[in-house]
Amino acid sequence: MKLLVKEQIKTLLAQEGLMLKELALMISEHTGKQCTPDSLSQKLRRGSLTYNETLMIAELLGYEISFNKI
Repeated sequence: MKLLVKEQIKTLLAQEGLMLKELALMISEHTGKQCTPDSLSQKLRRGSLTYNETLMIAELLGYEISFNKI
């Protein structure tokens, strides 16, 4: 079963013992732009997170995204 980006990010947050609020703070510190938990939650809910944002979140959580041929 394939997970949506929203589910994958929430799973990674749970594995790392972090909350969305903490991730939003990490993003704000990394980019220098304000990211609120609400705006991040809305992007996840709408599925409007860009690929670059997804890569950044993975990196901030200590993960990398890879493609595997099926």
